[in-house]
Amino acid sequence: MKFIRVLLFPIVPIYFGITWLRNRFYDLGLFASKSYHFPVVCIGNISAGGTGKTPMVEYLIRLLHKDYTLATLSRGYGRKTKGFLLANNTSSAKTLGDEPFQFYNKFKNEITVAVDENRQNGISKLRALKKQPNLILLDDAFQHRKVKAKLNILLTTYSNLYCYDLVLPTGNLREPKQGAKRAQIIVVTKCPSDLSQSQKQTIVSKLKPKNHQHFFFSSISYAREVVGKQKNVALQDLKDFTLVTGIANAKPLTAFLKKEGLSFNHLEYGDHHDFSKKEIEVISKHKLVVTTEKDYVRLLEEQQLGDNLFYLPITITIDNAQVFNELVNSKI
Repeated sequence: MKFIRVLLFPIVPIYFGITWLRNRFYDLGLFASKSYHFPVVCIGNISAGGTGKTPMVEYLIRLLHKDYTLATLSRGYGRKTKGFLLANNTSSAKTLGDEPFQFYNKFKNEITVAVDENRQNGISKLRALKKQPNLILLDDAFQHRKVKAKLNILLTTYSNLYCYDLVLPTGNLREPKQGAKRAQIIVVTKCPSDLSQSQKQTIVSKLKPKNHQHFFFSSISYAREVVGKQKNVALQDLKDFTLVTGIANAKPLTAFLKKEGLSFNHLEYGDHHDFSKKEIEVISKHKLVVTTEKDYVRLLEEQQLGDNLFYLPITITIDNAQVFNELVNSKI
């Protein structure tokens, strides 16, 4: 795969030019962006996948849902449906996509969850609801410039900062790194919990934020037990289990489990993997299966897995969380 990416390097200037020109046209007003009289918050990245958007959206839901009538709007990557769809008790990962269904599964009594490839249309449909949201979180919408968000939160991972990357197809950037200037808040995600102040300053100097941008660092916090349909199991009680992942980067998770001294077999698939019947059969033969929450909501309907399927919950911890929370509230 890496070799193919190197071979595709001649396409990089073409992709760079097209995406740069598109952004320039939006900056100059030649392409129209729609603004709204209520707060729209965009959580996104300029890298393809794996920056921690889902836990950041969940963090913001917990922060804001008590003070606002809150909705999330996602594209619904990998779903089997099209157009605007509102989550309800008949929804699944197949109809909504895994991440929106995860939001609904966890927060359905507190927020409205919707999907639409057309973000303007999705916002319009949400605002037409009887329970009209007065704050909308746009999941993975940094490049969807037809909507002008009140607040843009840009994520980049500690292990793959966008300043060191190239645009697609050789690199992972969805657009030139100059696009980061649109964000008001930049968060470096998946940092080691013991990241020193000098290391943080080095990262800031590498990313060179603009004067209007605020900088934060976050790390992943793993739960001390895995969650299943019928029961929870403490980490120390897990014995010789199978880890199943279909996410962009499973290394932080496997590193954590190994650090805990756990013994496991790892079945690793691509991001947003659509499990086949044959793969489900293979997975079902394992007595104890642990997965991520995003994979869990996709595997939830597979009867063959029974009560042997568990997921490890995660949350994010933000350095200077009080400052971050106050900043978000002030911006919206």
